[in-house]
Amino acid sequence: MTDADEDLVRALHDEHAGALWAFVVSLTGDRVSAQDIVQETLLRAWRHPESLDPARGSTRAWLFTVARRLVIDDWRSARNRRESVHAEVPDREVVDESERLLQQWVLAQALTRLSPEHRAVLRECYFAGRSVAEAARVLAIPEGTVKSRTHYALMNLRLALQEMGVSR
Repeated sequence: MTDADEDLVRALHDEHAGALWAFVVSLTGDRVSAQDIVQETLLRAWRHPESLDPARGSTRAWLFTVARRLVIDDWRSARNRRESVHAEVPDREVVDESERLLQQWVLAQALTRLSPEHRAVLRECYFAGRSVAEAARVLAIPEGTVKSRTHYALMNLRLALQEMGVSR
């Protein structure tokens, strides 16, 4: 960067930066983003000094147009849709599904140790959510049998889980 380039950027900044910043803040409502856009606007002016020729029009008008277009480009960008500025990092609970999956697997293994009759009663009463009367109709057995099989099935399931090392 030559001395002339530095003088140009410094003069543009001194003359227009405050007004540009206020303009961009009025468009975005974001003071930090406005600083970035003003900086990019002045950088583009430095890269394209031919645009600042008074014969082509007002330098201030060109700077405001570039700033407005940068704001629009930022709004349209994917970055603006994904990112948002917050004063604090939000707490986000991370759900670990591994424990639930492990419990399901252990329960499925324990159920295989039960008799087919006990599994059928548990499937109807607990997994299908049927009442004793509904389970009795589906399984074609008396309601009393459903109750006693459920009792013994749960007792045997608890024993199977204990044998597998489950302490709860």
